[in-house]
Amino acid sequence: MKYLSTRGHPDRRRFCEILLEGLAPDGGLYLPEFYPQVDDATLTRWRGLAYADLAFEVLSLYIDDIPSGDLRDLCRKTYTEAVFGTPAIVPLQPLQPGLYLEALSNGPTLAFKDMAMQLLGNLFEYELGRRGEELNILGATSGDTGSAAEYAMRGKRGVRVFMTSPHGRMSPFQQAQMFSLQDENIHNIAIEGVFDDCQDIVKAVSNDLDFKRRYKIGTVNSINWARLMAQVVYYFAGYFQATTHNGQRVSFTVPSGNFGNICAGHVARMMGLPIAHLVAATNENDVLDEFFRTGTYRVRASADTFETSSPSMDISKASNFERFVFDLLGRDAHRTASLFGPTLSGHGRFDLGSDPAFPEAASRYGFLSGKSTHVNRLDTIRDTFNRFGVVVDTHTADGIKVAREHLKPGTPMVVLETALPIKFAATIVEALGREPSRPAKFEGIEALPKRVQVMPSDADRVKAYITAHCP
Repeated sequence: MKYLSTRGHPDRRRFCEILLEGLAPDGGLYLPEFYPQVDDATLTRWRGLAYADLAFEVLSLYIDDIPSGDLRDLCRKTYTEAVFGTPAIVPLQPLQPGLYLEALSNGPTLAFKDMAMQLLGNLFEYELGRRGEELNILGATSGDTGSAAEYAMRGKRGVRVFMTSPHGRMSPFQQAQMFSLQDENIHNIAIEGVFDDCQDIVKAVSNDLDFKRRYKIGTVNSINWARLMAQVVYYFAGYFQATTHNGQRVSFTVPSGNFGNICAGHVARMMGLPIAHLVAATNENDVLDEFFRTGTYRVRASADTFETSSPSMDISKASNFERFVFDLLGRDAHRTASLFGPTLSGHGRFDLGSDPAFPEAASRYGFLSGKSTHVNRLDTIRDTFNRFGVVVDTHTADGIKVAREHLKPGTPMVVLETALPIKFAATIVEALGREPSRPAKFEGIEALPKRVQVMPSDADRVKAYITAHCP
């Protein structure tokens, strides 16, 4: 299996090369040259597999430069009941007839990002060990990616993490999870700005090819194909739990900001998983909903990015969206490069509404969308608790609200859970008048000493910090 850039760089790379690289040299994102196809017999064979073995089966279609035995061992080391709290790893929970929650938040940091990040940590350690090399990971987080990455990489041999986050824009619990870590290989950088500023810094540093090579810069954001690929697995797992045979189709609703989580669903659907619709649920920062309704992709400036009660989706530049647009445009790399390069940087938007390809976003690729506001999520949290005795976090509430707008008789709808409610306690108290439950290991975390460096939104300052902390 070889990987290409969405922007047309002529080189083709193997999996372990792009695992450590992040962005392609031309600033594009990596995708496989083709999506492996999964037929009915394969789906039948995969039904009933333990999650770790299902992960191996899916990942082995994309990874052919790690020996099969080693890859299977890495999957079994990652996806254990000890780490994820349940043998099912991602159990399905029915809410009402035809509507399910897929639990993705049982990992070490209580968010769905653990599902891929735990594997990524093991892959990094394995490949760096084979090469005798080190890696400096530069990331951006709006809340959950950072803690998931840091908990996965802490203490790993040959890995340092430099994680940027928007100063003061994460929940107190999210900040405490990250900033309380005292491991020497973990560095937290709070940027005076919004998530998009952090993401722009990561891309700017990654596009400085000399610096990237000199300091061996990699990434754990969902621009890293390995992370997105790991997320494909739980779409298969959710499908198998929601159905009894392969003739049934299932829809998935995904709370979406950076488009990575739902892009994994797009990949699963392209592989042949019987997905009816992929529903993107946004909050007040509704860039993706606007696109799927109108064909216009319009990024917002930092000042126009709302600070909401589902803060991990306070994003107006959806990095992974480039991967989908590349497929939507028939894998036209020249046009993709133009849209996400000069057009977006010059005009802050592009419009595909009149393009013949745009209707295919729904008809061929199954995408639908919807939006949720603060009032909506409070109502959904109350309703879900009062009717089903289930407390959900704010992002999952956005998903449930939008999912109900797209329910179809006879087609199960699975909402991907985003995080445990404790990560957004203030809004849960506002909705229910009570604190959500807290795992014992996180009691008092907000009071722990914090280790974080605050700095302006300046890529050169971040590069100087990395330089100062690398031997």
